[in-house]
Amino acid sequence: MQRGGRIGRADRTWWVACGLLFATAFGTNVPTPLLLIYRVELDLAPSTLAAIFGVYALGLAPSLLLGGPASDRYGRTRVLLPAAVGVAGASLLFLGGGSALWLLFVARFVQGLASGAIFSVGSAWLQDQAGTAGAARAARAASIAQSAGFCLGPLTSGLIAAYGPWPLTLPYLVHVALLVPAVVAVLLVAGTAGAPAGGVRRGLLPRPGLDGPARRTFVRVVVPTAVCVYAFPSVTVTVLPLLLPGITGLVAFTGLLAALTLGTGTLVQPFAHRLGARTGPIGAALGALGFVIGSLAAPTGSVLVVAVAGVLLGAGGGLCLNAGLTLVGRLAPATGRGAANGVFYTAAYVGFAMPFLATAFVAVDALMWPLLVLGAVTAATAGWLALRMPTA
Repeated sequence: MQRGGRIGRADRTWWVACGLLFATAFGTNVPTPLLLIYRVELDLAPSTLAAIFGVYALGLAPSLLLGGPASDRYGRTRVLLPAAVGVAGASLLFLGGGSALWLLFVARFVQGLASGAIFSVGSAWLQDQAGTAGAARAARAASIAQSAGFCLGPLTSGLIAAYGPWPLTLPYLVHVALLVPAVVAVLLVAGTAGAPAGGVRRGLLPRPGLDGPARRTFVRVVVPTAVCVYAFPSVTVTVLPLLLPGITGLVAFTGLLAALTLGTGTLVQPFAHRLGARTGPIGAALGALGFVIGSLAAPTGSVLVVAVAGVLLGAGGGLCLNAGLTLVGRLAPATGRGAANGVFYTAAYVGFAMPFLATAFVAVDALMWPLLVLGAVTAATAGWLALRMPTA
């Protein structure tokens, strides 16, 4: 009976961690389709939209780098709970964004600051439950939870903005309502998530404690895989809709495109473990193909072309997320999992700079060329990963 009770608590902790990852990911993409409304309301340039989208990554950096080590030292839930409050606060800040550009930047920055800790620490929490032998299972759970949230958040906000009341208010309130039960559930299992046992507490700097071979694998394989994770969907939902200015219902379409892209990232997760060491290279190759196909939307203005590109980029990002988290779970010691996940997600969110790089130096009618450049660079990355990805 006691043994069964322990299993029950572990199961609850597993689902609670997944629920918090889902609710947080849901909120991070709520503003995505609404950016088109902000563009009209505040008369914003495409590069400004990309900057609003990308400032999220600036908030993530310190949170990812410090939140993981803090959870290694003090326990997972002691970091997760205040971070979750910050995520809710960011959604409430967005309520005033329709009339103040500076508030959009502040809200997006706070959203990144709070979300980063949840993604890195929540992933480490799942890895704690699964152990090194269950690294693939933990990676799959974290990937599904986040990808599903990333998918349903913009779908919900896009549909509300197009067909519901209070388009710049109600989507954020829906997110807060979703986050509250997730936080309550974390509180109920908080006693089961102390600091990881074993090893030396390493302080608050990002020191994953990797040995020499693991460190080389992390730099050569995990980091380039991580950059692909969010570069793919962020370009899809921020840049590709700009190539379709003539279609009606663009806000709703952007929400559907985000759902299609990130939903595909969710659907590929059950198949990722079958690919083994090929998961990362195949993910990068799909992303390269997606960029090339997406570039064809510039001369054609085709919604179908954009949708196909979104599917490919979503599948590529989902596979890269799974491959990266699996390697982190296998490479990092128990006392460095939070720090290792923080470094992984920091590299992943570098991808959020790609929409800004794609739009900052060319006019909207010339976006085909940066997309082709991204395709070429990503194809080279796929080749590199195919040569360097460890087989076990």
